[in-house]
Amino acid sequence: MNRDLSIAVLRYFAKIREADGASYPVPQSCRGRAKSKPAPAQGIRILEGLAASGLRAIRYSKEIPGVASITANDMDPAVVESMRRNIAFNGPEAESKIECTNSDACLLMMQRAGEFDAVDLDPYGSPSILLPSAVQAVAEGGLLLVTATDMAVLCGNNSETCFGKYGSYPLHKSWCHEQAVRIVLHAIQRAAAAHKRVIEPLISLSIDFYVRIFVRVWTSPARVKYVGTRTGYVWQSLGCDSFFWQRAGRVIERGPSVKYSPGGGPPVPQACPETGAGFSMGGPFWADPIHDPAALAGVLEVLRENKDAFPAGARVQALLTAASEELMDVPLYINMHDVCKTLSCTPPRAQDLRSALLNAGYRVSGTHACALGIKTDAPFSAFWDIMRCWVQEHPVKIKDPQSYAAKLLAKEPELKADFSRAQGAISKAKASKIARFMPNPTPNWGPKAKHQRHVPRKKESEENGEQADNGIETIVVEDGNKLE
Repeated sequence: MNRDLSIAVLRYFAKIREADGASYPVPQSCRGRAKSKPAPAQGIRILEGLAASGLRAIRYSKEIPGVASITANDMDPAVVESMRRNIAFNGPEAESKIECTNSDACLLMMQRAGEFDAVDLDPYGSPSILLPSAVQAVAEGGLLLVTATDMAVLCGNNSETCFGKYGSYPLHKSWCHEQAVRIVLHAIQRAAAAHKRVIEPLISLSIDFYVRIFVRVWTSPARVKYVGTRTGYVWQSLGCDSFFWQRAGRVIERGPSVKYSPGGGPPVPQACPETGAGFSMGGPFWADPIHDPAALAGVLEVLRENKDAFPAGARVQALLTAASEELMDVPLYINMHDVCKTLSCTPPRAQDLRSALLNAGYRVSGTHACALGIKTDAPFSAFWDIMRCWVQEHPVKIKDPQSYAAKLLAKEPELKADFSRAQGAISKAKASKIARFMPNPTPNWGPKAKHQRHVPRKKESEENGEQADNGIETIVVEDGNKLE
């Protein structure tokens, strides 16, 4: 699915790159390290920094019209040799477009700064160590494709590890899968800002056990000044599902004068207004939209026009359809499973809850990251009033009068919820019977073990300094990192 999605996005990107009709220069901040200014090419130039078998590069060469060249890199010489054989096996079309290199990915990207229209990074684990060089390798207006598979870290299981790798403290809450996307986007923007560059997210997805992100990169010292306003912190109630955003920076414009200042706050009182509990704070996260509606529409069009070219096309289309229906300006989502667990109540039907929010004058949508999640611009005070009205119609027994559920339901709702069917309560995709959440392709679906290679070395006997029986000790070396 990852490869099919990437091919579809690159096909879309190749079209808009061609429509731009311009050869972008090497960014000024990268010119000192670029070997030479890249000559205009008929098509896009792609770098796959961690190519391994070369399968992805081969598919790119065969399935993406308008590719000028592909650089497939790996730091393991044996892997590069295997990659060359795979490319040769796939014929002259692949051989003519793909250049194999044996180098450290970070070093290669810094040596060839600004040279590639698209840079694809798909590591096993965190991409954080690759980001500072990756944002320099991308040409002006180019595409950066990033995968992160360390979802346990990004979702808050090891917050200190996440802060060390990405510079963000995650919260282990029901919206953690979108949080993972926003943490990686923040890390990319932070790396880009150091080189006077900004990112423009096209598509940012939480898929299965990883996140996959597609952003364009531009050089603009003026726009870098706004990075603080695109970053935020989340205050999460410890007693209920309420959360509140606080932007890290703000811009004050008075006529021609523009002033950049720290954000105001905190946006919450000392205690949660619903339960009286305290708050935990997570961040910084990317706080702006994570998708570009035009990009989602463009990639969906590519999928519809080339159905037979994508083995996992149905799953990709379902995922992008769900993403296209999201409220783009509403960060994070509410997981209704957790809300009903907090209240110990019967869950309302999706269209009933959506109708109540729409009838109250608010917007609502689903989210690609969670089948039971909703996005809404309603304040939590209004949301909890709607849930109180629901519980009044479907009573529950509260065993502990001091529980958070009892405190939530003790308040009389100020907003009278109207659960009658509202126009727009059913999404267009559902009304058209377009799938949005597909089942896993096989049982026990998930990540496989990390690739490791065995490096032989001579071993001396600990007792008498003589050679061991076979004279060889096998040690395990992880890809790209020597084990001391």
